[in-house]
Amino acid sequence: MPDPIDFYFDFASPYGYFASLRIDELAAKHGRTVTWRPVLLGAIFKVTGMKPNLEQPLRGEYLTHDVGRIARLTGAPFTFPDSSPANGVAASRAFYWLRDEHPEQAKLLAHALFHAHFGEGQDIGPADTVAEIAAQTLGGLGIDHAAVSAAIQDPVVKDRLRTEVEDAVERGVFGSPFFIVDGEPFWGWDRLDMVDRWLATGGW
Repeated sequence: MPDPIDFYFDFASPYGYFASLRIDELAAKHGRTVTWRPVLLGAIFKVTGMKPNLEQPLRGEYLTHDVGRIARLTGAPFTFPDSSPANGVAASRAFYWLRDEHPEQAKLLAHALFHAHFGEGQDIGPADTVAEIAAQTLGGLGIDHAAVSAAIQDPVVKDRLRTEVEDAVERGVFGSPFFIVDGEPFWGWDRLDMVDRWLATGGW
């Protein structure tokens, strides 16, 4: 069976959000699965020397225009959060706490967090907000607020996220979204069509 597509993203990234709405369907068309891997761009920027787009002159203004345009193009629900860029630490920890044993639940949580942040404009930085969204989304599956809150503070979970970010940097990940397909790297929401073609043709 072909290897999964690795999908790296930061919960603070609107481009990561748009990619999250499409990547699984695209992969399934080619008989692939997707491994979702949240990372922290703040930590990665310490390596690359970059800073968040919204903090950069001209580039920040372009981003706020561009993401609204993408939302109109794709029909995705979108509300630009006042809290941008959000702190994705708690959301990422909650995700990794679930992923190994319950990957589909982790993905459901990721979708819910992305929707809350970019679909509804909520600030998903606070750990309590992440725990509340998790309980609302997964409560029927036995995931409650207290369990998620505890997991976010668990040293093992903290180390797991740290390791995931370090591993991402070692693989050359520097932005969100970032896809690795059979060792081939693709950066950006606008590379999804290229990923589609790459999978269809076996590369070029």
